Amino acid sequence: MKISIITVVYNGQATLKSCMDSVLSQDYPDLEYIVVDGNSTDGTQDIVRSYGAKVSQFISEPDRGIYDAMNKGIALATGEVIGILNADDFYVAQDVLSRVAGPLANPDVDATYADLEYVDAVDTTKVTRTWKSGKYRDKAFLNGWMPPHPTFFVKRTCYQRFGTFRLDLGSAADYELMLRLIHKQGIRLAYIPQVLIRMRAGGVSNKALTNRLQANRHDRNAWKVNDLQPRFYTLFMKPLRKIWQFI
Repeated sequence: MKISIITVVYNGQATLKSCMDSVLSQDYPDLEYIVVDGNSTDGTQDIVRSYGAKVSQFISEPDRGIYDAMNKGIALATGEVIGILNADDFYVAQDVLSRVAGPLANPDVDATYADLEYVDAVDTTKVTRTWKSGKYRDKAFLNGWMPPHPTFFVKRTCYQRFGTFRLDLGSAADYELMLRLIHKQGIRLAYIPQVLIRMRAGGVSNKALTNRLQANRHDRNAWKVNDLQPRFYTLFMKPLRKIWQFI
């Protein structure tokens, strides 16, 4: 079973190497690595090219944002399973993809997710926040639940059947994708109760936290575009659940 990993990056020279090293040091043998760059100007392209043929596919061109870049990577992917690891993130060990491959080898499993740690942007050994996903329960999205997107590994057939990222929902594009696939379409999940990924605090994936009102509006639209009705407390519970990640 081939696993395609996609890294999207724009001017990520400071962190890209640790991200790429964590992917290319994986002990899983059947790996396709795709890097999608938004036409960086800071030396990012030189870093990617320095890995030569270890990078299966590399494109560098202007895009319409991070989720457009992810869609480009998904379109290029040939693996049965697709994972996305942004330039600010890295795998915690060399056997992460092997751990993911186990449950995904089951034909009754469409996707896996796991736990995630936020770490200091400079000292990546310093954990600032832990996101323990917990086992998925039916209709959990109505209670504000969602898994951390960087830990979400999905069979390519799910993207082919149900679509990729919408570009009209701002920072909620990953939330909408998982809402659509898990809550609306009912893809079958396996939870891996381990931290598989560390994310640098302050990276691209964290910027929505600086403007919760705007993020809440995008989250509401994620339900609307899917013709779904949240409960009156759903979108208030979503950010409130994050409080426990700091404890």
